Amino acid sequence: MLHELRLFFIALQFFTRCPVPAWVGFEPSWLQACGRYFPAVGLLVGAWSAAVLGAALCLWPPMVAVGLSMAASIWLTGGFHEDGWADSCDGLGGAVSREKALTIMKDSRIGSYGALGLILMLGLKAACLLALVEHSPMLGLLALIWAHSASRLAPVWLMHALPYAGDAEHAKAKPLATEASLGTVFAGLLWPLALAGGMLILLPGLLPALGAASLAGLGLTWWMQSMLKRRLGGYTGDNLGATQQLVELGLLLGLLAVAHAA
Repeated sequence: MLHELRLFFIALQFFTRCPVPAWVGFEPSWLQACGRYFPAVGLLVGAWSAAVLGAALCLWPPMVAVGLSMAASIWLTGGFHEDGWADSCDGLGGAVSREKALTIMKDSRIGSYGALGLILMLGLKAACLLALVEHSPMLGLLALIWAHSASRLAPVWLMHALPYAGDAEHAKAKPLATEASLGTVFAGLLWPLALAGGMLILLPGLLPALGAASLAGLGLTWWMQSMLKRRLGGYTGDNLGATQQLVELGLLLGLLAVAHAA
């Protein structure tokens, strides 16, 4: 049990600004095993963002509350995944070779593809959250938590399904988790499944929306896996962050599509 708590803290430390107890320590092998807790970290990030959203809705219009909520989640994670999305857009947006794409993604500067991709990603997520909150504040809050958690399972799957394509010695984020067993994937799946069960208890009619969102998330994960295998022969750390961002947006779009139709 203590070891599992260590693995959770390792994942929390890697993906957020949250300090962890000194007794946790570190072993390189723990970084590979902590993938099962990526969705748990997403749950905490989503809960933090939802708490800010709920509080802000008491003081400001929904549009402002959504903006503050997104800012809170980006502050907590240091824009870690958003940076990966921007770098991946720069590296894979143009028709360049594998080597050139990897070189571009290592560059800390943002290009036109990255800037446009980041604007569109954040704008679409804000629009989805605003529409969900206006449809039902409870749905917006629950969707925010679930999407943050479930979307972080997608990178874990990529680490299982694809080899690492970058240069681990010169990676921008070190140490770096580069593989995940199938058991790690299934263990990580328990977190979004438990959250989905809780959402159905609070909102019993949500099953079709959750089904549509899950299909969207699975489809986007498969697309990223296929594209990365074709373009790079694997994935980099930036690609994992990009996948999380894309799947999070897909989950929100799937939920909104059914909620709006209803």
